Amino acid sequence: MPDELMGRHPEVTQDARELVELATTEEGVGELLRRGLDWVSRVVPFDLATLFLLKEGRLEAVAARGPLANQAVRKHSLQLADFPSLKQALETRRARAFTEEDHSHGDGDPFDGVLDLPAGHSCMVVPLCAGERCYGVLTLDRVQCETYAQPVVDLVEVYGQMLATALQGAEQRATAERLHRQDHEHAKLLESQLGGDSEGILETSLSPVMRDLSLRARQVAETDTPVLITGETGTGKERLARAIHRWSTRADQPFVSLNCAAIPAGLLESELFGHVKGAFTGANRDRAGRFQMAHGGTLLLDEIGELPVELQAKLLRALQEKSFEPVGSDKTVRADVRILAATHVDLHQAIAQKRFREDLFYRLSVFPLRLPPLRERREDLPQLTAFLLEEQAKRTGRRGMRVTASGLTRLASYDWPGNLRELANALERATILTRGQELTAQSFDLSNGERAREVSGSVSVEETPAPLLAGAKVPTLAAVQREHILRVLTLTRGRVYGEGGAAALLGLKPSTLQSRMKKLGIERLEGFTAAEDA
Repeated sequence: MPDELMGRHPEVTQDARELVELATTEEGVGELLRRGLDWVSRVVPFDLATLFLLKEGRLEAVAARGPLANQAVRKHSLQLADFPSLKQALETRRARAFTEEDHSHGDGDPFDGVLDLPAGHSCMVVPLCAGERCYGVLTLDRVQCETYAQPVVDLVEVYGQMLATALQGAEQRATAERLHRQDHEHAKLLESQLGGDSEGILETSLSPVMRDLSLRARQVAETDTPVLITGETGTGKERLARAIHRWSTRADQPFVSLNCAAIPAGLLESELFGHVKGAFTGANRDRAGRFQMAHGGTLLLDEIGELPVELQAKLLRALQEKSFEPVGSDKTVRADVRILAATHVDLHQAIAQKRFREDLFYRLSVFPLRLPPLRERREDLPQLTAFLLEEQAKRTGRRGMRVTASGLTRLASYDWPGNLRELANALERATILTRGQELTAQSFDLSNGERAREVSGSVSVEETPAPLLAGAKVPTLAAVQREHILRVLTLTRGRVYGEGGAAALLGLKPSTLQSRMKKLGIERLEGFTAAEDA
């Protein structure tokens, strides 16, 4: 139907081009709708043409034309459920004409109480639908008591489809711009949180697993080898990726990040590879994708496990050939990009479920790095809390905050399902609620989802501030570690083994803790015997 009508009405083709072009300008949806009504007025007679947009079950008037249009009409709104004829037009996606005397549609006059239209006036309802969305309806009313002829209805329906397509393009453009703003704001926030020092947390870690991870990350950073960073949510995968970039020979070149889970599937290909003008509705200019933006630098594909399967093949080809075609173009673009990927998803399971390509997995995981959850490196808590409090102070101005021994014990007894992100939130929340500068065990409310271990016995802990904060008087790392182990041994009454023992509380194997105690010169606590480990 549309092709035949557009053949008989060549002006429709030009109008369609102008509508699409308008949808990609800064003039906005309001001007788009007003212009659409102007075009409709050229091809069909009416006394009132009204555009309604659908919002949460209501139709709200946004534009009106014709001799009967007034301020009341432009502010009019309807409950969709009360008007079967309008609801039917949206459900069937077909335009319909009738007179007010035709009661087969089962509802009254949509403008009852707003306009005094004569009995038997003629009406037309045109749905505005494109893709899977229905944006609203166009209604045409005229005083003349004669139903609109079907060819006229068909022609206006074409305009309705064009207008809906233009609205869809405007919506996609607005969504893309919003996502770009969010990505930019997220990058700025991350930089401010890290103080420009993504590797700070790695450098302050005492645990063997994190020291080994830092060493391996530095080694691979000197190459262009793809790295797959895995780990639970909140473990700091993007922090590690930024550290690898800063340690690399590409440090002076761009670091570009794309969160594959945050972009609608229909926009991901354009976000990755860019597009040319006219590639789709809303593409009013050529635009570079993340690959082109990262040329010479590093591209982080965050949450790679959420990448749609149909796009994984195109990504694999781009990685293998170091080239790609922007959406809508047949020209090949080359990009020199170092790829880092991150995910909290078990990709082996995703491969088994056919949700992730095995060949892409092996391409990305040449050098895998696993970030351990916080519960596997509890001995890093003193350094991590000091680092995060210092970073927090840069944003809030609350300097000098420190965690006491009982506070550290409280933090060490929690499993931290949200990892570093949850720890940072807990510290910020405690800082806001604490008047002084000491964060004690009572400062931390970890009741939501808490999975703390039961500690045997009831031991009071002296509230002695732990020397955690960075500065000129900071002791050596060995001294801090020795003091913390002594405090935990005091809490457990010298008990090393078993549930509630110092080794379990610190997240270490008993043999590892004993070896570290020997290295730090810690003997059995006076007053306690080996029998207490029984």
